[in-house]
Amino acid sequence: MERATIIITFIGSLLLCITSVPAKKEREVDIYSFHINSTVNSRYAITLITSRVANRLNESKEIHFQVKIPKNAFISKFRMIIEGKTYDGVVKQKEEAQRQYSQAVSRGESAGIVSSVGRTLEEFKTSVTVAALSKVTFELTYEELLRRRLGKYKLQINAQPMQPVADFKINVYINEQPGISFLEVNGELKTQELSSAVTSAIAASTREAWVNFYPTLEQQTKCEGCGKNGLNGDLFIEYDVKRPKQNGELQALNGYFVHYFAPTDIQKIPKNVVFLIDRSGSMRGKKIQQTQLAMQKILGDLAEDDYFGLITFDSYVHAWNPELLQATETNLQKAKSFVEAIQAQGGTNINQAVLNGVEMIKSHPRQGSASILILLTDGDPTSGETNTERIQANVKAAIGGKFPLYCLGFGFDVNFGFLEKMALENDGVARRIYEDSDADLQLQGFYEEVATPLLTDVQLKYPGGANLTQTSFRQYYNGSEIVVAGQITDNSLETLQTEVIAISKNTNVTYQDTISTKDITDVLPQHENFIQRLWAYLTVKQLLEKEVALKGNEKEAAQKKALDLSLKYEFVTPLTSMVVTKPQEEETQIAHKPKEGVELPKKLLKHMAYHPPWSVGMSGSSFLAQAVQPGIPGLPEGRQGRRWPLVTQSLIGERGQAGREGKPVPSAAGYMIPLPHRPMPAIIIQNRLQTETPPTTTPAVSVVRFLISAQPKQICYDTPVGHKLRLFWDNSDISINGQLSDNGFTLVAIHYKTAKLLVSPAESVYSDGENSVKFVWGQPSSHESENIAIFQRSNELDITMGSVRVVLLIHRNSGDDFLWPVVQQQGKDPNIRGILGKADLQYEELPGSKLKIKDQEVEAFQSSAIDYRFSAAPRVNCWLVPFQSALQGELSDFTVSQL
Repeated sequence: MERATIIITFIGSLLLCITSVPAKKEREVDIYSFHINSTVNSRYAITLITSRVANRLNESKEIHFQVKIPKNAFISKFRMIIEGKTYDGVVKQKEEAQRQYSQAVSRGESAGIVSSVGRTLEEFKTSVTVAALSKVTFELTYEELLRRRLGKYKLQINAQPMQPVADFKINVYINEQPGISFLEVNGELKTQELSSAVTSAIAASTREAWVNFYPTLEQQTKCEGCGKNGLNGDLFIEYDVKRPKQNGELQALNGYFVHYFAPTDIQKIPKNVVFLIDRSGSMRGKKIQQTQLAMQKILGDLAEDDYFGLITFDSYVHAWNPELLQATETNLQKAKSFVEAIQAQGGTNINQAVLNGVEMIKSHPRQGSASILILLTDGDPTSGETNTERIQANVKAAIGGKFPLYCLGFGFDVNFGFLEKMALENDGVARRIYEDSDADLQLQGFYEEVATPLLTDVQLKYPGGANLTQTSFRQYYNGSEIVVAGQITDNSLETLQTEVIAISKNTNVTYQDTISTKDITDVLPQHENFIQRLWAYLTVKQLLEKEVALKGNEKEAAQKKALDLSLKYEFVTPLTSMVVTKPQEEETQIAHKPKEGVELPKKLLKHMAYHPPWSVGMSGSSFLAQAVQPGIPGLPEGRQGRRWPLVTQSLIGERGQAGREGKPVPSAAGYMIPLPHRPMPAIIIQNRLQTETPPTTTPAVSVVRFLISAQPKQICYDTPVGHKLRLFWDNSDISINGQLSDNGFTLVAIHYKTAKLLVSPAESVYSDGENSVKFVWGQPSSHESENIAIFQRSNELDITMGSVRVVLLIHRNSGDDFLWPVVQQQGKDPNIRGILGKADLQYEELPGSKLKIKDQEVEAFQSSAIDYRFSAAPRVNCWLVPFQSALQGELSDFTVSQL
């Protein structure tokens, strides 16, 4: 029987449900045991769900596994145990799993089995076939750092097993070193009918707490919201910790540390807050009514020493008052009357509204106050400046890092990605306001989180610490918490010091603390590395948030670091997938992590359903096929008889099969091409320019795909192999040339004045007429002389010559090693020549799959390429354009006669 794989890609908290045929006297599928065990060490929660299911039938049965997990959590382990055999999940880079993804969508199967199911949860579904009278055990582990909001931490557990379970247990253990100040259990499962099933206790030391939920079979069917399908609801464990020291809580364990900073007893800072309220036509009805309700409550909660402003906008921008006003009773009453009279109509001029709000705050400076800008909108910008990138640039320049911008997106039609980037670029956050009966309470809840600033310009320093998470924060609000983690790289360091510098009301404040690096936190043996995992979790989360607002090399570097950590710690994040081999299956199920504000595109699934496994997003080092050929039936009208690049492609990895002779196969571009009945080389792409009647005997020319950083999508182009290429040249006496082969570069020569460095996949040789130094891959070494520094690392050669820095990475594909050069610093000469001199490219997307590059319209295709500029070699989406359009020149302009 063939074996197949499940791919799980998602961030995850908690629910498990096994579906079955409606219950009979004896259940065909019986969940006979369901346990949830959650251990929280210093706010870091590791939760294990174990479900044991029996197939009571005399024939095999498909059993469905369904789990809801918090959006903030990372899955770190998934396991199935069937007939004594264990099937463990393996976390891989997402692109490595694309072959299985393609197999699923080519059969028209669902390509996204993780979906958003509300404000805080995501849902994962999969299934496995279990033999007659056999059992299966599912185990799912996920991890999350509990965030403090409004003075408490909240652990959410959802239970909906779809049938009563004889052995049903939820156990939560909490260990907090400074002590637990309060503990509450709430939620739909904490009802009168289930009150006796919930027990909680805090140890005499207050450092430990336990919550247990053991409902009987009868309780699982007779509680409110329960029925024949058993429990259905959430259990919320809410608590806070004691804070005996204003400088926070500092812990160290096994070479890692974490610092929790949440000072109390600080005088609040008066605030200047401007509310920007969208009153465009799409806000008409319930949205504007709920906004009015929320604003009435928010205005009523302003303190008298606060100053505030109200700006409404549609196609035009209107300020209730041109200046900030003090929150006196008279002014607040007038503001409430203004809010009550708001009517929705017109377009959406977000750009001018935000700029006016910035100007209102800047024109009213107050010593010892904190300024906040809050934008509420439900749509895309449709009036005034409508280009989202220009709006983001305008807002960032106007605010200038002086105060945070918070963006609240109302409903699912809002361009959440635009709001998220704009908020992150200005030290704020974006939050979705769900269209529900309590939308006004959601608005109020968010405002309460930022209503009481206590500190501004918070800087945290850790001498002796390295690889730190975020250490600079624009503002600290009452009821929140700042968490910083890092590594202790100096083994001789006996104590770790921390210093926090911030601005309180009208004064600078400093907090200091010291802890022994030898201290061992009192944790269970299986969780003794929780601080290390907390550091990795927090680093990945912040990198994923940060990269949204980054561009070019900085964005790619953040993604690479997040990917490397996700793989090392086996976190399932938006950059990774978990692959699980299933027995006795012939199908592939895939789960993709849903990003907030982005529903999985149905158009994409519909488009990809036409593609075979080998034509969409291959794994390993192979490339995405993109084929267009004149004269092929079904080619869109107007595209016959033009010059198109024909891109055919190899196997996926080393074992794929390209198709049977004469059988048309849909390509990644959606057009049909015949593939020969023979294995093709396990690399790259073939390309030739076609004319109206291309000779069928013309041999294809192998090419290598290059990428140019651009926004919003990178540009890619294909270059024929076998050429000596000019990679980089400027007027600073440096030049770089390379020999391009089927995979990448087999030889790269770097010339600087009289010195020369010749790099191959075997070794590198540097000579300057007097000295000769050899570098071998895998053997770290270095050489430094005047204006020259060469560092050999395991898989990269880092070279600085003059003002130019280039890194050469070594990659392997199908057993062959090849080089890929990356220019990290170009120097000051603006007249750079060569392929690698094209560091960035500006273009405009036009209708009909066209781009406007340098005032020239170019046909383009949505494609992808492996980005060898990073050691992890991620696959990225790109616009595929001709070589001439990407580099603004012919191939002959970039070739040299000798290296």
